[in-house]
Amino acid sequence: MSSTIAGNGDKSLVLASGRAHPQLAKDVARELGIDLLPTTAYDFANGEIYVRFGESVRGADIFLLQSHTAPINQWIMEQLLMVDAAKRASAKTITVVQPFYGYGRQDKKHRGREPISARLIADLFRTAGADRLMSVDLHAAQTQGFFDGPVDHLWAMPILTDYVRTRVDTSNVTVVSPDAGRIRVAEQWAAKLGGGPLAFVHKTRDITRPNQSVANRVVGDVEGRDCVLVDDLIDTGGTIAEAVKVCLAAGAKSVIVAATHGVLSDPAAQRLSECGASEVVVTDTLPIAADKHFPQLTVLSIAPLLARAIREVFDDGSVTSLFDGNS
Repeated sequence: MSSTIAGNGDKSLVLASGRAHPQLAKDVARELGIDLLPTTAYDFANGEIYVRFGESVRGADIFLLQSHTAPINQWIMEQLLMVDAAKRASAKTITVVQPFYGYGRQDKKHRGREPISARLIADLFRTAGADRLMSVDLHAAQTQGFFDGPVDHLWAMPILTDYVRTRVDTSNVTVVSPDAGRIRVAEQWAAKLGGGPLAFVHKTRDITRPNQSVANRVVGDVEGRDCVLVDDLIDTGGTIAEAVKVCLAAGAKSVIVAATHGVLSDPAAQRLSECGASEVVVTDTLPIAADKHFPQLTVLSIAPLLARAIREVFDDGSVTSLFDGNS
């Protein structure tokens, strides 16, 4: 295979990847029917990063894929250097593909003298030379407005709902939001799963203590029902694990957890395996190490969605057409 796709006129598509999630990059390249652009990347003894493309990208529409997984700062920096390398190599357009948007949870100030880190990330990529951003299920949709250029906000919901529909009795489903702030997403899930009732978990959080919250009670009808607990990401698993326990204590027949991003920082695997969920479903926007796997975990591929979106952008098509006009 070639590392480029020829388009109309003198257009050519090139896909390059950093080192954070090589398997996803290979899967996306396979879906596109091309090879990844040969790229050299390594670390110097003091931690500095070196990158170089092995072939010319002059005049190409280049898509730079990098998942912002741990160690997150290293991989963001590597992707920034790739953008700069592509700009200086005279790429025609540069699209940054971030399946998981690093620092996306820091999208506003909770208290004085705090940064808005999600905005800074967008500014960094724009300044480096990115023309366009592409990401999956941003923590807050308004993050799209932080980047001064086009942003393709992809949804993993169709992939997740298609799978979950095969695992539950849709006539007995209650969709549960882990907090009141994500009720809108839960409504969309409920519509996809047959229009069942909604519930949400009332929780409290101390903003001075990261990754900690307390699930108090579930609001809504869950007794005797198959619950689908939905969220955009699972980090340490504390919020989700407690929400599962609250639902089961309220009489839920079963609980399936579905989330787009499996961050799974320790001790998430242990918490999720012991919380009582019948299944935990995530996508592979982030790499999940073997020691993070547990019996109830199911990982779905995001590569087909990324490949379709990349092709739509390259062909000057419609990304929102992939999601019934939503994005």
